[in-house]
Amino acid sequence: MAFVMTVARGVCLIKVLVVDDHDLVRTGITRMLADIDGLQVVGQADSGEESLKKARELKPDVVLMDVKMPGIGGLEATRKMLRSHPDIKVVAVTVCEEDPFPTR
Repeated sequence: MAFVMTVARGVCLIKVLVVDDHDLVRTGITRMLADIDGLQVVGQADSGEESLKKARELKPDVVLMDVKMPGIGGLEATRKMLRSHPDIKVVAVTVCEEDPFPTR
């Protein structure tokens, strides 16, 4: 599978779609990525359903996908997205609500 990037002004741009049901998280990730040369956040989605629409519309190279969302969760949205857009790379993003290192 080839990884194709958009070239603008002599710079390779990796188009990123940020998907999370929390506005604060989407905004924070978008702001962090804005400072990285070669990355362009082309859109945001607040649900798995919306991520599928945005992927069709915006044709991102990479999707940062929240795993746990209401409705179609990130894993199911990823499966559906990759069926119709197999070249998109998806990075799963999640917050662990439980302590991953329990005290003994």
